[in-house]
Amino acid sequence: MEYKVTSQDREFMREAIRLANESVRRGGGPFGAVIVKDGQIVAGSYNRVTIDNDPTAHAEVNTIREACRLLHTFDLSGCVVYTSCEPCPMCLGAIYWAHIERIYYGNTRKDARDIDFADDFIYEELDRPMEERTVPIIPLMRDEALESFRLWSEKDDKTEY
Repeated sequence: MEYKVTSQDREFMREAIRLANESVRRGGGPFGAVIVKDGQIVAGSYNRVTIDNDPTAHAEVNTIREACRLLHTFDLSGCVVYTSCEPCPMCLGAIYWAHIERIYYGNTRKDARDIDFADDFIYEELDRPMEERTVPIIPLMRDEALESFRLWSEKDDKTEY
């Protein structure tokens, strides 16, 4: 499916880029994002990894958290994200989990790699078999861990997501 980029889309991307620039000025990484619903910016944030000493404080994750808080929901269906850079695997996962319907991005993951950000490395890692990845992934105690899955499956009043 092809999407027509509008002048409003460009304005939302400019805000994401402005936030990325602000992040650099404040000591964060060069990434910014906004989430839009019904043609209005709901939330916007920037990378705060080094500011907050939190490796998960990426612009997209921060913006998703803020949008969810403001909209009182964990489901951002009907929302669009504008991000100054192609999302890393963590952020892409968060975008999918939040049910955001579309992603617009500025810089590519290759552009990020060119300034020494490891996003592209993680994409490459995910393509490798588990036994060849840099960080060992070791199964342990599955038989006991399955108990929580059993409990979830049997729960009648669960909130599915």
